[in-house]
Amino acid sequence: MKVFSGRLRPSMVAAGRGLYLAVVGLAVSITLFVLSVVSISFILLGIGVFTTPVVLEAVRKHANQRRLWAVTWSDVRIPVPYRPFPKDLRPGVTGQVERTTLMLKDPATWRDLRWLLVDMTAGTTLGILAAALMIYPVEGLVLAAGLWRVFQDQPYWYGFVPVDSQATGIAALALGIVIFHLGMRASEPLLRSHFLLARRVLAPARDEELAQRVERLTETRHEAVDTAAAELRRIERDLHDGAQARLVAMGMNLGTIEALIEKDPAQAKRLLAMARESSAEALTELRDLVRGIHPPVLAERGLGDAVRALALRLPVASEVTVELPGRAEAPVESAAYFAVSEALTNTVKHAEAERVYVDLHHAEGMLRISVTDDGRGGAAVGPGSGLSGIERRLGTFDGVLAVSSPAGGPTMVTMEIPCELS
Repeated sequence: MKVFSGRLRPSMVAAGRGLYLAVVGLAVSITLFVLSVVSISFILLGIGVFTTPVVLEAVRKHANQRRLWAVTWSDVRIPVPYRPFPKDLRPGVTGQVERTTLMLKDPATWRDLRWLLVDMTAGTTLGILAAALMIYPVEGLVLAAGLWRVFQDQPYWYGFVPVDSQATGIAALALGIVIFHLGMRASEPLLRSHFLLARRVLAPARDEELAQRVERLTETRHEAVDTAAAELRRIERDLHDGAQARLVAMGMNLGTIEALIEKDPAQAKRLLAMARESSAEALTELRDLVRGIHPPVLAERGLGDAVRALALRLPVASEVTVELPGRAEAPVESAAYFAVSEALTNTVKHAEAERVYVDLHHAEGMLRISVTDDGRGGAAVGPGSGLSGIERRLGTFDGVLAVSSPAGGPTMVTMEIPCELS
């Protein structure tokens, strides 16, 4: 009975998600595909130059939402291969033309449109199958319970069973039980097949993916060098203005104490007390500085406990789930730790959340982290935002960031870093 109930719940969840993808996904895909075709057709008339970027951006958001569901619902990772826009896009009509041209030249745009067609057909079929195998048996139960009496004059076909009597109603129920058990085993694989099909269409070709990774890694390496240089300057400034200044002052006090120790012992004692306070403050500042470079709890106890320690300091309720059978390399752990720290800081500052959930696990050579809150939503990756900083930090290790944050919430920030655990 426990095995049955343990399998029933995830199967029902998969069926509900399949039905949602089939109904809502179909409606959105059809709408976006029609708008895209019409907008691109109107480029020659001039109108499409203004509408196409908006419509294609909506298509990308729809595809990215499906990518997020793929990794959170079925653990299927679909790459995000869009080419970044240059930072010096010109404003006005010229900028719109340039933006439209860049989007149409991006191969990912045409893969998105092709995926919309596939999602309307095969994708919707897989979603319906995942739901139907769990819902259709209910009809067999209703027929056996007495609905068969409505069809006494002309049999009603339930599958391959003609129902027109209590005996055939029970036969329909038996068929429904068989279909239900099939659905319990097939709903989750069918939902996963839906996302695997999406990955097949949306993912770039191998050579294109390698070229994009090389380009992205080159860019992130330059950013990493710039970030490291800025971090060194910050450390130098903090040492110069903080601990170093206190140590210099303490040295001067000790020199004065040496001169006063025989002439004015009381004054020397007061200066000793000041020197002791300065040494304690310098030590505190040095500890804070070291903690900002590499937290001791991270080095000593690993990423899971370090994130738990972060969550304990939050002013909102938190829940941390860790499934890490080993430890990643120190640079990866450090990047993941500070990425989670930044995501939690954003939650506290902007989300107005009452609760935050953090999940860390490792599967298929990928460290996956999700930070979810029940706040107001509306978070987005953009210039100057904390999320863009997280994206750059992860990019140094060929990692990716996905954000789902509809207005009204909830917000889910998903991070992935390819790595192996010791």
